[in-house]
Amino acid sequence: MSIPFIDLKAQYRALQADIQQRIDRVLEHGQYIMGPEVRELEGALQACTGAAHCVTVASGTEALLIALMAIGIQPGDEVITTPFTFVATAEVIVLLGARPVFVDVEPDTCNIDVRHIERHIGPRTRAIMPVSLYGQPADMDEINAIAARHGLHVIEDAAQSFGASYKGRRSCNLSSIGCTSFFPSKPLGCYGDGGAIFTSDDALAQACREIRVHGQSRRYVHTRIGVGGRMDTLQCAIVLAKLARFDWEVEQRARIGARYDRLLDERGIARVAQRADRSSVYAQYTVLLDDRDAVQRRFADAGMPSAVHYPVPLNRQSAYDGLCGGDPTPVADRLAASVMSLPMGADLRAEDQDAVVELLGRVA
Repeated sequence: MSIPFIDLKAQYRALQADIQQRIDRVLEHGQYIMGPEVRELEGALQACTGAAHCVTVASGTEALLIALMAIGIQPGDEVITTPFTFVATAEVIVLLGARPVFVDVEPDTCNIDVRHIERHIGPRTRAIMPVSLYGQPADMDEINAIAARHGLHVIEDAAQSFGASYKGRRSCNLSSIGCTSFFPSKPLGCYGDGGAIFTSDDALAQACREIRVHGQSRRYVHTRIGVGGRMDTLQCAIVLAKLARFDWEVEQRARIGARYDRLLDERGIARVAQRADRSSVYAQYTVLLDDRDAVQRRFADAGMPSAVHYPVPLNRQSAYDGLCGGDPTPVADRLAASVMSLPMGADLRAEDQDAVVELLGRVA
């Protein structure tokens, strides 16, 4: 079969002229670092989310790192997060000398289970970092309420959920700080690495801006420890071009996701649940299978793409098992053995979606 897991080529063909025009403009003015497209993109993304500030950065990982630095995470601090996510979520905590405390996840949404958060808060806890997994925000109101009771920051890892909403508010603007990624396969992706930080706190925004340029408040005046965390002007230009049809893409993803729901429900195939009070941008469309490995082999034999996000929880990874805190996470363990993501994207054709579901129905 020739069905792509995500069809970035179709997206490029639809936007080719605008993307090339944006790239040419950068090549003409030659401001490859912190050029005018950086500020233009920040303004556009700020408007999309409703946050008071947007700070573009070099990657989604860098966004999380800078956000943690901005709130003052120090060695010995603890940050509560989920084990069922990409490693960058825990990586940045450990890089700052802090300790990730892993809380198990909901069995249906795969997002952090808010019922278990409060009992993991201790004297060293400084922040909660929920992940909006597969494109759907976690229960952010309850997380924010818990954080408020304990004087903690909340950093939404929204690497997969830019464009999603929660109770009428946009992901990335649901907490103290929101961080997203523009990795090429994300719902809004560039053609390399890129990311952004969102906040409505003026002081945090200023800290993030300074940290991303080596801690400078102005040229050669370093007021804090920083990193080289700027997003390239060319990548900002590409995201600006893609924003022109992003609302349409979000609508398409929602339509295709709902169609997957109907087709899979007819066949009795379990899937990640969608909560009624929030939307998803379906960074991945993920099903839950009793014998995932066998199904994935059958998909491979048929030439049908699939993916597993994520096969090993972070607290089971050898790099982290001696560093993390928290109780056992049996739900994350079980999900890691059962999740499989299907082809998904705004340009997925109905006939291709039918072929995916037909194959899955035969082999699952």
